[in-house]
Amino acid sequence: MQRGRVVAYASRQLKNHEQNYPTHDLELAAIVFALKLWRHYLYGENFEVFSDHKSLKYIFSQKDLNARQRRWWETLEDFHFTLQYHPGKANVVADALSRKAQCVLSGLVVYEWKMYDYISEFNPCFDVHDSGACFCTLVAQPTILQKVIEAQRKDKKLECMRSQIMAGDAVEGWNIHSNGGIHFVNKLCVPNDAQVKEEVMKEAHHSRFTVHPGETKMYHDLKRQYWWQGMKRDISRFVSKCLTCQQVKVEHQKPAGLLQPLPIAEWKWDHVTMDFVTGLPRTPQSKDSVWVIVDRLTKSAHFLPMRITNSVIVLSKLYVKEIVRLHGVPLSIVSDRDPRFTSQFWQSLQKALGTEIKLSSAFHPQIDGQLERVIQILEDMLQACVMDFKGNWVEHLPLIEFAYNNSFQSSIGMAPYEALYGRPCRSPMCWMESGEASLIGPELVQETTDTKT
Repeated sequence: MQRGRVVAYASRQLKNHEQNYPTHDLELAAIVFALKLWRHYLYGENFEVFSDHKSLKYIFSQKDLNARQRRWWETLEDFHFTLQYHPGKANVVADALSRKAQCVLSGLVVYEWKMYDYISEFNPCFDVHDSGACFCTLVAQPTILQKVIEAQRKDKKLECMRSQIMAGDAVEGWNIHSNGGIHFVNKLCVPNDAQVKEEVMKEAHHSRFTVHPGETKMYHDLKRQYWWQGMKRDISRFVSKCLTCQQVKVEHQKPAGLLQPLPIAEWKWDHVTMDFVTGLPRTPQSKDSVWVIVDRLTKSAHFLPMRITNSVIVLSKLYVKEIVRLHGVPLSIVSDRDPRFTSQFWQSLQKALGTEIKLSSAFHPQIDGQLERVIQILEDMLQACVMDFKGNWVEHLPLIEFAYNNSFQSSIGMAPYEALYGRPCRSPMCWMESGEASLIGPELVQETTDTKT
């Protein structure tokens, strides 16, 4: 504490041998731990240490010390401080944090508030009875669309356009949708309200379903369903002011010189590339790496959490479970010369499946630049998620995979899901009804087939 205010907290779990310490030694160990932790602030300074264990006042005048206390005595001699007794009733902050029952209750309260945060996005209705609270209704629907439609009714120009449409004098391209919103060229018209535009762009940029896309991706994702004048300029200005993007993303430049690209794939998930992202913080499930597998035609990807110590047998089972089960056996795999990919078991497995393995040259990431770019995007999205939503990175990985596959890719002119399934998947920002989207994915495959033939 400094000037009556708490500056920092510190705690750690007791080791197995420390659980056998007497109370006197435990209290003294806590003081030694704090002095070592904040020694860069305390060296050469006169300060006071308060403890609710009264016997510690006499530690400096105590004659008989055990071996452990003598070892700690050498650490205490490096500091200039006075040890003061502070009763437990008066030591409210530290004493409350050290009580197990209250810590458990506070943890339950924290999780309870987290639950409230999760379900508050769905605007549930509660009814209180003698037996407690219960749900009355729980309807999942995008609230941003309703907010835009309500804002349209406050815009004079759009209300005038609504009157013309209802009178039959509408301008070409304008119509009223079944949900009551005014659409221009089958896109919801956002009124000229800075607050509404800001909320739409914030939902499209900061949501867990999008995870901070760039201005090009964000523009193509939004223009599927929304329209307003100066939309591209507003999006570019909004993204340039995002603090998280400035902290996470780096500037990318095209490589110099001519490259020899890999041959164009003929069908979805026939030719894939794969690599590992390592060095991530270890999670409670002991995951510290991500296996990235990308389809070269549709650019769709799977991000599989794993341990860096997993054997080739474990990775093979994961490969069959997540890739072969969903997309079949690929014709070829492009990868680097990781020991797992060069192992005899992996090569024998792929040979038995009929898959050709293509290994890249060492220290030449430009051979598979597509996969390296996907890894850069994944790292940026992981950092953005941890900075914005906190928590464990592996918890955000499924939605990061969805956000990547459902966002616009300039190399194919559409989202990977759109190329894979024929239309982009629904999200709170783009809530499309069945039959509203045209099948664009087969056209890409047809163009590729014509090119090959």
